[in-house]
Amino acid sequence: MSARPIPPTSELSAPYWDAARRGELVVQRCEACEARPFPPRARCPRCGADALAWAPVSGRGTVYSFTVAHRAPHPVFAGQLPLVVAIVELAEGPRLVTNVVGCDPAEVTVGMAVEVTFEPIDDSEMSLPVFTPRA
Repeated sequence: MSARPIPPTSELSAPYWDAARRGELVVQRCEACEARPFPPRARCPRCGADALAWAPVSGRGTVYSFTVAHRAPHPVFAGQLPLVVAIVELAEGPRLVTNVVGCDPAEVTVGMAVEVTFEPIDDSEMSLPVFTPRA
């Protein structure tokens, strides 16, 4: 478990966090145009429809961009340095801001294949989706 700030939740994002708690990665899918917006929205950014449903995704993706933090962005992260902060592009298209864990930060590269895993946040019931290298 890690000490991390607990992300704020809203009525709109609750299904995302509920799924993460179960160890499942979900994103919205527009039933009108098939777009997969992220972060959660009330309306599809592509077609404007309000017919958005939550759907599971594979949890596989690639590192689109990343940086390695050597200074803690918040005191709670001090014990987790260096910290790889990345944008991961899911196989289904959406991009998530997340962390790459489970490898030496020097091994992370743009285009690296990764897959989701879930990291519990302290004693809360919340889990964060983070990504590890995929063989």
